[in-house]
Amino acid sequence: MASEHSLGANSAVVAPAAANRPINRYAFACAMLASMASILLGYDIGVMSGASIFIKDDLKISDTQVEILLGILNLYSLVGSYAAGFTSDWIGRRYTIVFAASIFFAGALLMGFATNYSFLMFGRFVAGIGVGYALMIAPVYTAEVSPAASRGFLTSFPEVFINFGILLGYVSNYGFSHLRQSLGWRLMLGVGSIPSVFLGVGVLAMPESPRWLVMKGRLGEARSVLEKTSDTPEEAKLRLADIKSAAGIPADCNDDVVPAPKKNRGDAVWKELLLRPTPQVRRVLLTAIGIHFFQQASGIDSVVLYSPRVFQKAGIHDNNKLLGTTVAVGFVKTLFILVATFLLDRLGRRPLLLFSTGGMIFSLAGLGLGLTLIDHHPDGKLPWAVGLCIVSILAYVAFFSIGLGPITWVYSSEILPLRLRAQGASIAVAVNRVTSGVITMTFISLYKAITIGGSFFLYGGIAAVAWVFFFTCLPETRGRTLEEVEDLFGTRREETKEAANGVEMASARENDKKI
Repeated sequence: MASEHSLGANSAVVAPAAANRPINRYAFACAMLASMASILLGYDIGVMSGASIFIKDDLKISDTQVEILLGILNLYSLVGSYAAGFTSDWIGRRYTIVFAASIFFAGALLMGFATNYSFLMFGRFVAGIGVGYALMIAPVYTAEVSPAASRGFLTSFPEVFINFGILLGYVSNYGFSHLRQSLGWRLMLGVGSIPSVFLGVGVLAMPESPRWLVMKGRLGEARSVLEKTSDTPEEAKLRLADIKSAAGIPADCNDDVVPAPKKNRGDAVWKELLLRPTPQVRRVLLTAIGIHFFQQASGIDSVVLYSPRVFQKAGIHDNNKLLGTTVAVGFVKTLFILVATFLLDRLGRRPLLLFSTGGMIFSLAGLGLGLTLIDHHPDGKLPWAVGLCIVSILAYVAFFSIGLGPITWVYSSEILPLRLRAQGASIAVAVNRVTSGVITMTFISLYKAITIGGSFFLYGGIAAVAWVFFFTCLPETRGRTLEEVEDLFGTRREETKEAANGVEMASARENDKKI
């Protein structure tokens, strides 16, 4: 833990002062545009849940092939998330988002024009790379451009747009389900290319991340961006000084262009993360990996992707009713993620996370109970148990969206230190996608082996382990600058201490002026 001295000066000037002001509109617009990248993943998740029903019948594929089709995108996205760490440090955060949109655009068109299962899987591969890029870069860029006091609100936007994308996918399922079978699912997948066009064009209006600019020694440009995304000139100066401190640039350096700090050139980052991590770096990496693992291992994709199949097991068999019920799931999920965005900077990450995970545990227990009772009933018709299943699913996605969903991306983007952020985020996203892929590609086989009710009891047990992990390992980060979070986890390097002292002296002078 950092001492009060190491956290005090900047917190007093930046966070509380900013907390009493409206959200910076320029930072808000940047976060909105960057987070639109997450629509790509959300739409794919939502649309495939319904499209898979029609693909299975049209292409005559087995349940195993359906599992692979739905889950393989998560494994394909590993290529994108791994490459994004290098790309975002090389060409910048902004152009990496444009690149992600271009790749997904191509993948969506390939899926829409697929003539057979192999062609469809190739389209999934291309789209998966774009999803991997988008998942890694959107929260990183948003965290780096956001002021400390509103960072929780702004960095929850990627999860908001994932949920909005899921809802759009569900609506697309319902809208195109009345067309000829062979045409309907192709349109469902193909129209996913439309959001990527708006994303690619819109991102060009965004500035580059000020932290990336500092990493490249372009201090003048970073200063200009910070002046736009801060509420006062004083706040912009303090944020720049903090970033320079983390990058190892002297606080009194006022040049517009300086040589790029050697330690930020990326050649030693992977070694520091994986081969020779300090205890502090190991702790922060395991924390980021842990929260991403538990987000997916607690079963969210099984509920969202397979919701039509779960509702079938609960006794709803009409396709229109199935797809209509999944739209309700998407609506509740989106509604509660919007609620979460306004609570993150008011209540904090830790209370919301624990409340959310606790609610998920009880919801999964209710869903498991309802499905088990229906499964063991002689004719499979138990109206009150069907109602329990529907309520439990809606409660589960609501609890997930109000805490674990958005906080995973907010928290992991906050705690990784500047020099390790891009590559560390790519590792965390890789764990997220592998876990999601394993859960998705084994769900049908799992419920055939231990019953569908048993599957959700298992997810509930994993959620209980997650609650213990969050309670013991995740400190509160609300209201701290990203550089202060580095102090909180002890990941700021020793060679930056002298620069950090300069930051604290500048903060003290600002306090003296205010007094």
